[in-house]
Amino acid sequence: MSSVSREQLRALMGEVLATGGKALPDDDGALLADIGFRSLDFSELALRVEDEIDAELNFEAAGLRQITTIADVLDLLTEIQDQ
Repeated sequence: MSSVSREQLRALMGEVLATGGKALPDDDGALLADIGFRSLDFSELALRVEDEIDAELNFEAAGLRQITTIADVLDLLTEIQDQ
């Protein structure tokens, strides 16, 4: 299975936000609520990652509740790919 780099994840996240007329800030510490990144956006991002790696991602709802920043999203998706 191939993987998507953190930089590629960030670019994909920016594309997802752009479809909603939003921009991805440079600061990975930015709060998702402040940039308007919703659960639907996360789902879209996860689907795009799955398309890139040609595999299904497996993640737990408990882990998703702890995501509050851009860095949290990037960290989680990087970690999930390695499972």
